[in-house]
Amino acid sequence: MTISSELRTLSDEHAAHTYHPLPVVIAEAEGVWVTDADGRRYLDMLSAYSAVNFGHRNPRLVARAKEQLDRVTLVSRAFDHDQFGPFVTELAQLCGKDMVLPMNSGAEGVETAIKTARKWGYEVKGVPADQANIIVFAGNFHGRTTTIISFSDDPEAHEHYGPYTPGFRTVPYGDIDAVRAAMDGSTVGVLVEPIQGEAGVNVPPRGFLRALRELCTEANVLMIDDEIQAGLGRAGDTFAAQFEDVVPDLYILGKALGGGIMPVSAVVANRDVLGVFQPGQHGSTFGGNPLACAIGREVVAMLNEGTHQRHSKELGAYMHARLAELSGVSYVSGRGLWAGLHLDRKARPISERLMELGVLAKETHETTIRLAPPLTITREELDWSLEQVRTALGEH
Repeated sequence: MTISSELRTLSDEHAAHTYHPLPVVIAEAEGVWVTDADGRRYLDMLSAYSAVNFGHRNPRLVARAKEQLDRVTLVSRAFDHDQFGPFVTELAQLCGKDMVLPMNSGAEGVETAIKTARKWGYEVKGVPADQANIIVFAGNFHGRTTTIISFSDDPEAHEHYGPYTPGFRTVPYGDIDAVRAAMDGSTVGVLVEPIQGEAGVNVPPRGFLRALRELCTEANVLMIDDEIQAGLGRAGDTFAAQFEDVVPDLYILGKALGGGIMPVSAVVANRDVLGVFQPGQHGSTFGGNPLACAIGREVVAMLNEGTHQRHSKELGAYMHARLAELSGVSYVSGRGLWAGLHLDRKARPISERLMELGVLAKETHETTIRLAPPLTITREELDWSLEQVRTALGEH
């Protein structure tokens, strides 16, 4: 029995079966490569669902984390610390907004945005008590808390967790007329993924985000942009909504904001929105902790340089052109270094075949494989990985 198989046995016996991972046990990682417990290397084409946009153990981020580990890691929000003010200032400037509310996981960021929109609706817009509604989209994935799965249409995420949280209206993704029809005077927000990741890296019709921005402005409704997977360079811009020159009212950020080292999320908006919160009304013991802020500051500094965004846009265009040539693929979706391969058959066997060939990718929704390498991947590494994809697809 190999070391990896022994470790998998422990996981199977003692971990709740909330995931169906590929049978690989990672022990080391660097850049775009990971090594399993038995010493075999793989090219990572998932990037921890975009949490590792800057590569595994990015030297700048690791150095910043080590430096902070030697100073202070947690004080809670009962006290301030020397990384907090600079972090929220620098992140706000990156987003072109006034204020930042730091949290930890992406789901916490989404929950915070929902609370923000409702509180703004009651205190600023004047919606009657307990009548606020938020429009969401079919195929959405925003996390797995009770409130969030209440408006999920994925049976595996949704079923057997009721009673569900009310106040959400679901419309087809990319359908601006459906959004307009669902709005009324009690609508406080529209929660949208600029590209739907879990649903298959789905890009909305051209012009949809721009039309949504205009509709929200006209109706005095907050446009809430969930950039947790799509943002921070993944789709070829700092924010995926930039593709249509759209600036939302709220950004929800996460995953890559922690550099693959810490769970870091944030809601970013102007003062007239996030200013509704007063002391004691929302918070998190670990949100905005010194270690998270130090890492987040380095992530923001790297994004301000623009190198990763340009690399994602340029190499992403090349990747999509190569993928379009593959046989056995119904169509390819996505943008930047992010693609959904929509197959004419089950995707799990293809993921397993790719693993055998030394490439780690993951299926979603039965017939789609997501490809999302770290934004540090070279053209040579990408070419090699795409050749393995071609080989895997040829296995019927």
